[in-house]
Amino acid sequence: MKNTTEPRTIKIFDTTLRDGEQSPGASMNIEEKLRLAKQLQKLNVDVIEAGFPIASDGDFEAVKKIAQTIKGPEIAGLCRSGFKDIDRAWDALKYAEERGRIHTFIATSDIHMKYKLQMAPSDVLDAAVKGVKRARSYTNNVEFSCEDAVRTDLKFLAEVVGAVIDAGATVVNIPDTVGYTIPFEYFNIIKYLKDNVRNIEDAIISVHCHNDLGLSVANSIAAVQAGAGQVECTINGIGERAGNCSLEEFVMAIRTRGDILPFRTNVLTEQLTPASRLLTTVTGIVVQQNKAIVGANAFAHEAGIHQHGMLMEKSTYEIMTPESVGLKASALVLGKHSGRHAFKKRLEELGYELDDDNLNKAFTRFKSLADLKKEVFDEDLDAIVADEIMRVNEKYKLSHITVTCGSFAVATATVQMEIDGEQLRTAELGDGPVDATLKAIKKLSKTDAKLIQYNVGSITGGTDALGEVTVRIEGGERTVIGRGSSTDIIEASAKAYIDALNRLHFATVRDIETL
Repeated sequence: MKNTTEPRTIKIFDTTLRDGEQSPGASMNIEEKLRLAKQLQKLNVDVIEAGFPIASDGDFEAVKKIAQTIKGPEIAGLCRSGFKDIDRAWDALKYAEERGRIHTFIATSDIHMKYKLQMAPSDVLDAAVKGVKRARSYTNNVEFSCEDAVRTDLKFLAEVVGAVIDAGATVVNIPDTVGYTIPFEYFNIIKYLKDNVRNIEDAIISVHCHNDLGLSVANSIAAVQAGAGQVECTINGIGERAGNCSLEEFVMAIRTRGDILPFRTNVLTEQLTPASRLLTTVTGIVVQQNKAIVGANAFAHEAGIHQHGMLMEKSTYEIMTPESVGLKASALVLGKHSGRHAFKKRLEELGYELDDDNLNKAFTRFKSLADLKKEVFDEDLDAIVADEIMRVNEKYKLSHITVTCGSFAVATATVQMEIDGEQLRTAELGDGPVDATLKAIKKLSKTDAKLIQYNVGSITGGTDALGEVTVRIEGGERTVIGRGSSTDIIEASAKAYIDALNRLHFATVRDIETL
């Protein structure tokens, strides 16, 4: 029977730029964060958690820039319950005025209080209340999180929640910090708070679920059914360890199952695919093909019986339309005869807004690629923007490569690079052309970074397809991802490795500057 209850609006709190960035190798610079924040604004999320202002000068500046630039969504900054953290957060958030949200937290579970905080429950309660009051001295928009809430004693959890609401918190977050709970249990935790915290109606209950058991979306839905009013999530479900609740999965589950879930969100779902693609382009973290909603196979049908059903009636095997999540069949075939206007229009449809200089750079690369390929696909355009526009500042630049190899010859790579403005060249032998090329780059850059992952794939089909290489390298305590694309897989490998070296270098510089 169809639900006739008036849908309740669930706020979407996007933490891609904060918790999502904590995914290994997903660190972003200020420009990349701002670009994603603009897409989140198009997506019409309710809150953007822009970062952790006290973590570094880079994070502070990113939160400040987003607070100054983004209109519409509230802008949140995470901080611990200490006054120094809270003061620093507001220094960045104040530019958003009443839309600035201080999000403060402290752990409440026995295991965290004993081993991490080494604090008694009474001291934790006191710190939580003082932190919220400090935040309220700056703004009425205050969220408080009980870190590791699902492993917290329920009576103590209720006591903390009631106390921080009395202190002025307008949102209380009950996070599954380690992805431990299951839907039935989480429903009961939220219901317990609804039934046992006297002032619970004075604040919105928020939930923040991690995906360690693969249950983050299911748990978030269960919490909403129990009375939660805000869900914290990330694009593509990225985040620490196994990630966070996937924004696109939660939103489309609510939209698709309105017959039994009397809820709605303000998200413009047609912007989901552009958001997913942009995040992949920025971070280099590729979405698996069978990922729900935004994966390459999400609307692909291979089995004959499925194809027959689709031809007769799409709803036989599709519970949502591709158009509803932003997948549109291109009316434009881009090739070597395409002009700048058609190129710009397609980029805008994919969610890219480039200034004239960047558009010229991308268009020049597009024309070069179009000379090599019969057709240029959307995925190729993503790769062009990633290669030409979204690279970090370059300490290392590739000038050219020459490789010789064969069945009866040792692979040799001669690589010329520009390093800090100086042209350097060397040659190396290797077990194959890629190995030789990367060895030469490593020798020229004098890096001790360790290559820990190398992936190569075809962006589109055909022998003229762009090859895309993703590498993960480790230097010190940092892990970064680099991407490169070319119709020449050796060149793509070199670009990816150099991109990663540049990211590692500038991330290390930022770390040193914040010491």
